[in-house]
Amino acid sequence: MRVVVDTNVLISSMLRAESISDKVLTILWQKHLVLTSSAAFLELKRKLPDRKFDKYVNLFTRLSLLTKYEEKTEFVKVLHTVTVCRDPDDNKYLELALSGKADCIITGDSDLQVLNPFENIPIISPKEFLERFHNS
Repeated sequence: MRVVVDTNVLISSMLRAESISDKVLTILWQKHLVLTSSAAFLELKRKLPDRKFDKYVNLFTRLSLLTKYEEKTEFVKVLHTVTVCRDPDDNKYLELALSGKADCIITGDSDLQVLNPFENIPIISPKEFLERFHNS
């Protein structure tokens, strides 16, 4: 399955071991193809060094996630422009999903979830992913 994961799910997976987001990411790395774009990668790269995460996870661990993400994802050239999300910054995930022919978008962001489905692409929470696809 081809999947787009928003940055907040990725960060949440790193901050709380054994959280729902962490379980989802473990399954994704093992069984599915995670898609990314330059814009999504740059957002993660920009957010991970933020000092607000220091009290949860050291910088080395955070940057290790970035390295793993870069190695394990498929970079997609974005060929679509989307302007439908009420948070314009989230349009990049919709563009990535369309351009990468994603089977779903995993997010906890209500600005994206309200668009479910988007162009026949389900937009689901990490919990819903586990419930629907954990045996996939």
